[in-house]
Amino acid sequence: MIVTTTENVAGHKTVEALGQVFGVVVRSRSIGGNLAAAIRSIGGGEIKEYTALVEETRRHAIDRLVTNATAMGANAVVMMRFDSGEIGQTMSEVVAYGTAVRVETE
Repeated sequence: MIVTTTENVAGHKTVEALGQVFGVVVRSRSIGGNLAAAIRSIGGGEIKEYTALVEETRRHAIDRLVTNATAMGANAVVMMRFDSGEIGQTMSEVVAYGTAVRVETE
């Protein structure tokens, strides 16, 4: 599966647009992770516990995006983007979205 942030896939032509596709993940930090992050935030700088959470959540959202695009019959996703937000004060939502397409080599 090709996933790109561009409108077209280099060296390929889009033969069919199948529609919007997305992958959604909602995660929360464990109580230990939240405590460690709170202590680290006192000194300033990067909060590695949250960086790791966001990186893992984005990878998981892309995996779900690919699964959904495959189920639609796509072999590529174009114009992929991320959106994120908070739910309450302890949960993070990440959405990977784009357009599922079928492409062929030119």
